[in-house]
Amino acid sequence: MNVATSLRTAAERLSATSDTARLDAELLMAHALGCTRTDVLLRHMQAETPAVFAALVDRRLTHEPVAYITGSAEFYGLELTVSPAVLIPRGDTETLVEAAREAFAQRQPPRRILDLGTGSGALLLAALSLWPDAEGVAIERSPEALAVARANGQRHAPAARFLSGDWTQSNWASDLGQFDLVLSNPPYVEDAADLAPQVRAHEPAQALFSGPDGLDDYRILIPQVPSLLTENGIGIIEIGWAQGQAVSALANASGLSAKLHRDLALRERAVEMAKMANILLGNSAPAH
Repeated sequence: MNVATSLRTAAERLSATSDTARLDAELLMAHALGCTRTDVLLRHMQAETPAVFAALVDRRLTHEPVAYITGSAEFYGLELTVSPAVLIPRGDTETLVEAAREAFAQRQPPRRILDLGTGSGALLLAALSLWPDAEGVAIERSPEALAVARANGQRHAPAARFLSGDWTQSNWASDLGQFDLVLSNPPYVEDAADLAPQVRAHEPAQALFSGPDGLDDYRILIPQVPSLLTENGIGIIEIGWAQGQAVSALANASGLSAKLHRDLALRERAVEMAKMANILLGNSAPAH
């Protein structure tokens, strides 16, 4: 069977479990052929289908994410290795990087950048793609996730440091110093949230869930942000679409001003925080 026929058949099968069945089939075929999706469509449609393709489709039929099957995902133009030890980087999270880019557009670039709970390393590496001269530090408590982040770091920013650490433990930041930019995509999903099977069954629970209201990690992390920031530093933390006011209130209670940023779907997606009172609470930036 040639590639064109296999793609049609696979898309029909995957349509029962995926809203992006044809795209999934094309990405899995590209992985099987060891080429890009564009190459599949332009150069290989009449080629013989690799024997491994059927097994890849069978895995996707169990709701296993395509990124875990192929072992890679794109974030902010960077190709990243991913595994079930890390969350799959999502386009919505790029909102944090764009918010940081805007925040530093009219000021000196950040000299030190910190990523808390780095997972695949996506946020830190995206920030360093904008400011390659900055010192980059990332913290991760999962040894398996840390290994993934370090591998991505070696590929995209070899000078960045990826350290084992857990912000829920005492003295975790005692030797880190202060940073001009602090980024984080912490766990923020409610324990009982109704998630898609490919998320709940496959992505790491410790990176997703944060108590009955999804705010447990914010309550621990945000009070520590002031000590991590330089005097004019900025912290940007991802939030769930309904958590903007609650997280902003936690920031205010910690002596931080707060500004909401929206994603491409116009949902609240990030809270920007600073020690200085130059960011108005609830003054949302233009959607990214």
